[in-house]
Amino acid sequence: MIIYNVTINIDDSVHLEWLKWMKEVHVPDVMNTGIFVKKRMLKLLGDEQSGGHTYSIQYFCNSLDDYKQYENVFAPALQAEHSEKFKEQFVAFRTLLEIVE
Repeated sequence: MIIYNVTINIDDSVHLEWLKWMKEVHVPDVMNTGIFVKKRMLKLLGDEQSGGHTYSIQYFCNSLDDYKQYENVFAPALQAEHSEKFKEQFVAFRTLLEIVE
């Protein structure tokens, strides 16, 4: 199983708006692609120095090929929508993880 992990630090000024939008719009849109079989959202604790709120959103898929399909077909539009809505109010990085045990 592959985990597509998106770590985001969101500015305090839009934190609650962003969190609501993520829960009600963005994460459901990602799940509606049919690529991922489950998801979870985690909040980093003890991150007061960052000047915002840091989250890890993890999407689980069955294979690297499934992830590549997401990356090529769906990710550009979904990421552009997020970037436009919260322009200059977040920093994000993405990682791929493989569950080995």
